[in-house]
Amino acid sequence: MNDTIFPLIHGMSTSGNCHKIRMLLEHLDIPYRWNEVDIMTGGTQTPEFLAMNPNGKVPVVEIAPDRYLSESNAVLCHYGEGTSLLPGDPWVRARCLQWLFFEQYSHEPCIAVARFICRFLDADHPRRAELPQLHDRGYKALAVMEQQLATDDFLVEQHYTVADIALFAYTHRAHEGGYQLGEFPAIRAWLERVQATPGFVAMPDTHPAS
Repeated sequence: MNDTIFPLIHGMSTSGNCHKIRMLLEHLDIPYRWNEVDIMTGGTQTPEFLAMNPNGKVPVVEIAPDRYLSESNAVLCHYGEGTSLLPGDPWVRARCLQWLFFEQYSHEPCIAVARFICRFLDADHPRRAELPQLHDRGYKALAVMEQQLATDDFLVEQHYTVADIALFAYTHRAHEGGYQLGEFPAIRAWLERVQATPGFVAMPDTHPAS
């Protein structure tokens, strides 16, 4: 197969939203290319990037020439279609989508943002004042996951799905945002199960040069 038709991921390797895409493609053994974009140096605000995604955020997947898809969970659904990661049964699929919406509305805005503040901003940055509220909301989201995972191996129907990929991305790095997972044994066990899935790839600690 000519590599020009492999999907090209424009992403930042240390971003959870970008790592989701890598996890899914590796699990499905789909060849892809990767273009490292550094959001901290304005890589998503160039005219070239904004032409692909006017929202100026990673990841962006170039599925084919001049055909781009953004929003990480939309990408998960696109490549998960027709696989066990996105079940065909309407009820089970809806439950997967429920977790995807939960991740973007109740989980990512606090856990990912707290991680960004703690890891990527200076120690005296004024945004650190947001952390107490972010932690309060983030722990509530983690409690919802803990309740589900206390009885189930995975988030939906005891099977590994896009829901697990979406929520693993930032949960497994929650400690970098000041969260403590000691009170969430079911989540910790689930993290280990996800890491044991075929094709699992770990998020790098640093992003490589473009």
